[in-house]
Amino acid sequence: MLVSKVKWIAAIVGVLLLSGCASAPTQKIATAEEIFAMASPQRIDNGAIFQPTKGIALYEDIKARNIGDMITIVLSEQTNASKSASTSTSKDNAIDVTNPTLLGLPTAFSSSALSSRDMSLASSLESNKSFSGEGDSAQSNQLTGSVTAMVTGVLPNGYLRVEGEKNISINQGEEYVRIKGIIRPVDIRSNNSVLSTQVANAVISYGGNGVIANSNDMGWLGKFFNSKWWPF
Repeated sequence: MLVSKVKWIAAIVGVLLLSGCASAPTQKIATAEEIFAMASPQRIDNGAIFQPTKGIALYEDIKARNIGDMITIVLSEQTNASKSASTSTSKDNAIDVTNPTLLGLPTAFSSSALSSRDMSLASSLESNKSFSGEGDSAQSNQLTGSVTAMVTGVLPNGYLRVEGEKNISINQGEEYVRIKGIIRPVDIRSNNSVLSTQVANAVISYGGNGVIANSNDMGWLGKFFNSKWWPF
């Protein structure tokens, strides 16, 4: 019986430790092979002039519009948020009862069992209650640069689903930028670029791997003590 309890406790502790060091899942970006596999229609050699695989735009500028086309997304993200709260309450109570008079004389009695001095009916009561709380929170971030993405889908209304990533290896570390979302063709500028602020349902990830990233990462035990599973 004791051995089974120890096993249960060990299992619970193991789950808590794993939850404390768990990291957020990364977003998977479709590869070029997967994109072109979706974009390549079946070729039909029927002798016609127009073929699905041979579309030519004679009077249109060069902008992304089909699956597999590339587009540059200019990262221009900047957010600032702040919040403050302050609460203060107080409550005072005071009760004062004077000694009543009887036939013009103050009432008083003496009891050797209670005290050796005369006692009256006068009484008083005071209470004080107060609370004060204050909190401040501020957060800001900024991300600039550019990422060339590929069109992975065309929605029925003509909007384009785009995905892209950039991986940079510097010295003993690697950095990556991933972005995915939906854009409107009308927002695409003449140089075949679009601002990241015009990407709907945008998912932007920026991170790194390597020696520098590992030095900035909290250890698994520290993650456990700072997780929601730590009760204190």
